[in-house]
Amino acid sequence: MAGFIAREFIDELLVRIDIVDLINSHVPLKKTGINYSSRCPFHDEKTPSFSVSPKRQAYHCFGCGVGGNAISFLMEYAHLEFVEAVEDLAAFIGIDVPKEVGNYPTTSRKTDDLAGIYLILQAVAKFYAQQLKSNPVAQIAIQYLKDRGLSGIIARDFQLGYAPNSWDELKRRFEVKLLIQAGLVIKKEDGASYDRFRGRLMFPIRDKRNRVIGFGARVLDDSLPKYLNSPETTVFSKSNEVYGLHELLQYVPKPVRILIVEGYMDVIALAQFGVHYAVATLGTAVSKIHLDILFRFTPELVLCFDGDVAGKKAAWRGIEAVMPALRDGRQIKIMILPAEQDPDSLIRAIGHEKFLEKISQAQALSEYFFEYIIAALDLSTLEGRAGLVQQAQPHLERLPKGVFKDMMLSKLRQLGEVPELVFSEKPTILHNKLALSEDKGEFSPARVAIGLLIQNPTLSVVGMEKIAVLEIFEYDSNGLKMLKNILATIRTYQPTNMGRLLELYRDTNEEKVLRLLSNWDFLLPEAGIEKEFLGAITRLQEQEQEHQFEAMSLLTKHPAQTWSLEEKQQLIKSLQQND
Repeated sequence: MAGFIAREFIDELLVRIDIVDLINSHVPLKKTGINYSSRCPFHDEKTPSFSVSPKRQAYHCFGCGVGGNAISFLMEYAHLEFVEAVEDLAAFIGIDVPKEVGNYPTTSRKTDDLAGIYLILQAVAKFYAQQLKSNPVAQIAIQYLKDRGLSGIIARDFQLGYAPNSWDELKRRFEVKLLIQAGLVIKKEDGASYDRFRGRLMFPIRDKRNRVIGFGARVLDDSLPKYLNSPETTVFSKSNEVYGLHELLQYVPKPVRILIVEGYMDVIALAQFGVHYAVATLGTAVSKIHLDILFRFTPELVLCFDGDVAGKKAAWRGIEAVMPALRDGRQIKIMILPAEQDPDSLIRAIGHEKFLEKISQAQALSEYFFEYIIAALDLSTLEGRAGLVQQAQPHLERLPKGVFKDMMLSKLRQLGEVPELVFSEKPTILHNKLALSEDKGEFSPARVAIGLLIQNPTLSVVGMEKIAVLEIFEYDSNGLKMLKNILATIRTYQPTNMGRLLELYRDTNEEKVLRLLSNWDFLLPEAGIEKEFLGAITRLQEQEQEHQFEAMSLLTKHPAQTWSLEEKQQLIKSLQQND
């Protein structure tokens, strides 16, 4: 639910924060009745539809549908991960996240000194940068940078450095325990240790908050491996990071697009030539995690690949990975470079303007997808069209539901000349748990009860007798199980507002449905909320009694259709007493 930060601390944080103060510090709010409003910071609008509720400690936009609590706001507005948002929220009210609490699993690393690790990484980055300037041996690194056409300014901007060719240079200057935890020193089985990076050009890897979290390192001779990355540590996971994102956001806070390339030097060289919106994965293939991170900052990503056979295979693997990330409003393009060229060499060969033209001419993923498959098929034959459908459909099934998916499937039907495609998609949790009533698409009693309870957790203390009756029912067609779950959660943690209650369900199977219902406007006056809630509980109770009666009448062979509601309730009561 809450990552690996203690739930008690998060709850204390949400108790102490006032969401109105928080959001007002980023978006000017205006008092409108019992709530506050402004134009939504998450989409363009002329009329304010963004509402902040001090009672519920939550926000909601009636225009684009976003909503959540104080943590959710910081995650969306400042493009932060969950733990980063918690840390910033704590800083906003002047308290510290407990040192023993981290954002990683409680394994043997739970005792790692996070603050110390960040400090040691920053200090070592500064040391490497000084070595590049002052160490005579570092001239080989400086000459390499000059040969690549890089200036001192660009080296400064990316904090490039040099690791002396010594086995114990860092050990003699910094605390060994922290160096080991930061992945800068390797500890052997016999207890001895040595510096991981030696005689290499160093590339500090910084996160969005300008903290050094690891290093990339390149040899300056023919040694192998050519590139070496920091290992996985408490603060660094290469599958969750991209190189150059901090530098990009410093120069272009809201990029129109982001170019994804393969290497550190490609990012730096492009920046040298005025293309400041490139990032690189850290020796791993492009993943959905990478894409989700980058789509927080731009609606368009351009994946850049070399033009050789390996590059084209990498492009297809990239397409396979990106399908689940392609929601409506997101666009991915594929840029295949000329043979034997990489971004660094190409921009030097053709110049800045023509390179930008190449980016603008990048092929839409939809076009590249079908062209790649069709290239090996003959669509004039039944076999060729069948092969197209067989190869394309599994990939398209992984697309999130939306207009783009519908259009891709339409294109496949057109090319394959098939009138219909059969999918094996599972219904979503929304349909499984809280389906709309069959009549007129209205909310079921369970949905009304859950929605009102989420928005007003204190309702759990009203009508206790009616609510208690629900505990004996087991039939779950109307979301009773979820309602029981929420009531149990409220009893256990006693959240006093919607913001705190929603936080208890972060990263759970129920979160999506509960957030949807938390944003639903039931169009009720304040005085009518309790009455509507109790009415929904009564209707739900009657439904469950009906289900239970039908089940029991089958066992006792009573003709159910001839009984009144009162008689059915009496039968249920008498049968329960005889159990």
